[in-house]
Amino acid sequence: MLTLIAIVLLGLFALGVPIALGMGMAAFTAIVSGGEIPLGVTAQRIQTGVDSFPLLAIPFFILAGALMNTGGITIRLVNFANTLVGHLTGGLGHVVVVTNMIMAGMSGSATADAAGTGSVLIPAMVRSGFSPSFSAALTAAASTIGPIIPPSIPFVMFGVLANVSIGRLFLGGAIPGVLMGLYLMLVCYVISKRRGYARGEKAACGTVTNAFKEGLPALMLPVIILWGIVGGVVTPTEAAVIAVLYALLLGTVVYKELTPARLLQVLGDAALTTATILFIVGCASLLAWILTREQAGPAMVKAVTSVSTDPRIVLLMINIILLILGCFMESLSIMMLLVPVLMPLIKTVGIDPVHFGVVLTLNLMIGLITPPVGMSMFIGCAIAKIKISDFAKEVPLMIVALIAVLLMISYIPELVLFLPNLIMGKG
Repeated sequence: MLTLIAIVLLGLFALGVPIALGMGMAAFTAIVSGGEIPLGVTAQRIQTGVDSFPLLAIPFFILAGALMNTGGITIRLVNFANTLVGHLTGGLGHVVVVTNMIMAGMSGSATADAAGTGSVLIPAMVRSGFSPSFSAALTAAASTIGPIIPPSIPFVMFGVLANVSIGRLFLGGAIPGVLMGLYLMLVCYVISKRRGYARGEKAACGTVTNAFKEGLPALMLPVIILWGIVGGVVTPTEAAVIAVLYALLLGTVVYKELTPARLLQVLGDAALTTATILFIVGCASLLAWILTREQAGPAMVKAVTSVSTDPRIVLLMINIILLILGCFMESLSIMMLLVPVLMPLIKTVGIDPVHFGVVLTLNLMIGLITPPVGMSMFIGCAIAKIKISDFAKEVPLMIVALIAVLLMISYIPELVLFLPNLIMGKG
């Protein structure tokens, strides 16, 4: 049965069938061919897959990110980041990275950050002399920080699937997210130095102070979210609701840039994005249930442990598989499909599930900028009006930087576990 599922799934993907439909059809084929499962289970498992209170955090974080991008929050964060790092070699490139690090503490979505910061900064970088392809590649690469620095939509998803503390996952992503930003800034500096890209003037203390005051209301959002979740005051879902209300307050009352017409557009876009994601979740849940029923997890454990039971070797094999899959599949689909299969293996070889959750998520974020199906890549190319081939020429050094961070957190677990253990105690 597992062989049949693999053949159908790969065949449908090769034909260009949308990923959600491909997973649903592969599961349905397995049910029909087996003859033991009532067909009514198909609809039941799809509905059950999205019937989860923690998953409610996803549409609210999506809406919060959209509100920030249209309510004047993003531009103020860009201005603040520019006063901090705009004077470095490759000035606006560093602004892109720092802005995404700040935005990461608010939206939890790489695509939202790519669209929000990209629409503002890619045209500005091009006007300043940066090539459109470099501008798009750096913006897309920096957007991958979004789901690593808390809050994070993929961490919510992983926590639900693997029954792992979402608060611990949020804290575990903080240090790796900062490392991603620093490594991307190093790449930006080296390339800018080589090509002679411009840098801005160093901002005066008064300018920095004014930009900080202007952006302070927005900067308080990640503080409120993390304090609420880590302090046990609110659940991640409730924190997502607070993020929406706070972003709505900033956009309509404080910055006064969110008009009724723009609000309706934001609500429509967020609803469409949410529906797309939850359709993927539902179809992936059906397929994951079939795989679990067919003992795919124990089969994976047996296959991998026959090669090695060393956690380092196991992580290396998983990293390679995920990096390859990330080139061809959407990140949430991979997570929904593989987490139920991989968790028995992770427990067998003694890898901490919080550590694994952050490693897996970073893997999937790298997939967002790798051709041919990286979503952040598509967004960057669309804004910069360039071809994917042009993007592909600029992004390799940035992928290397992110893989370097991936290897660091894979083999130095303390980089992930230090903050969760310090603040929430050892799990």
